[in-house]
Amino acid sequence: MPVTVLLVDDEPLVRAGLRAVLDSQPDIEVVGEAADGASVIPLVRRLRPDVVAMDVRMPLLDGIEATRAVLRTVDSPPKIIVVTTFENDEYVYQALRAGADGFLLKRARPAEIVHAVRLVAEGETLLFPAAVRSLAAEYGNRQARAVLERAALTEREEAVLRLMARGLTNVEIARELIVGTETVKSHVSAILGKLGARDRTQAVIAAYESGFVSPA
Repeated sequence: MPVTVLLVDDEPLVRAGLRAVLDSQPDIEVVGEAADGASVIPLVRRLRPDVVAMDVRMPLLDGIEATRAVLRTVDSPPKIIVVTTFENDEYVYQALRAGADGFLLKRARPAEIVHAVRLVAEGETLLFPAAVRSLAAEYGNRQARAVLERAALTEREEAVLRLMARGLTNVEIARELIVGTETVKSHVSAILGKLGARDRTQAVIAAYESGFVSPA
């Protein structure tokens, strides 16, 4: 079964470009388009896409609120990739905090776009650019630090979280630590549970906000 994608952007040319790139792949299918975040929920419920490529800035309902709405109201919600023009955009960071699963620049090369969709569909984290990691560090707070302290991660779980924060996939983490992929998956699951994180992205944000991982 192909990975199904819903495109949400108020610029028709951007949607057309993304559609051309993604539909050229045998394992990816664009199943719908929307010009504003306000149209996302009914389309997600009707089309049941695996991934939503969501522009962060839109006129009626922006990508941040649309992301929150989808995750709050849709059963088994799709993965959400934030798509934007500027990598140091605070809107991007807020969308990731709201629950988006990854980040993609509109100027990304076709191969990067395809890779991002596949990666997020598989449940892996997209690598945050340095600017977004810095924003996470700026938003560091006591609550995030307290969560990390209460989590009482094991030494191996801490190592896995640091590698997750670098954007490594489970396979890459397994190679780095010289363990099996299933072992890494088990550690990731334990980390998410201890941090109360919805997914890998939320765990990585907590790691940066708490100061556990440095953006440098």
